[in-house]
Amino acid sequence: MTTQTAYYIPHGSHWPIVGSIALTIIFVGTSAFLNEASFGLPLMGLGTAILLVMLFGWFGTVIKESETGTYNDQVDLSFRWGMSWFIFSEVMFFAAFFGALVYARVYSLPW
Repeated sequence: MTTQTAYYIPHGSHWPIVGSIALTIIFVGTSAFLNEASFGLPLMGLGTAILLVMLFGWFGTVIKESETGTYNDQVDLSFRWGMSWFIFSEVMFFAAFFGALVYARVYSLPW
């Protein structure tokens, strides 16, 4: 018998596959739209609709898991650490871009 103190590992989800298909449809639709094909704009709309369904479904699954009490304090802490590391990595990513810009403008180009 499992206890509630064990770390919760969710079951496999189909939402990432749905999201990948939606993004592919959006990109194909955008490409067709930029090449002035008649089906470009409806294809972009279809991809966007599928993406919105995926977002609502995936977030609904996560909310349902949270409200049923499947997450414990350890899972909550790992979510918080994960978001903190994500924000830190984004800050470092943009700092690297701005550092490269400063380097290119100050040290590489003759004035």
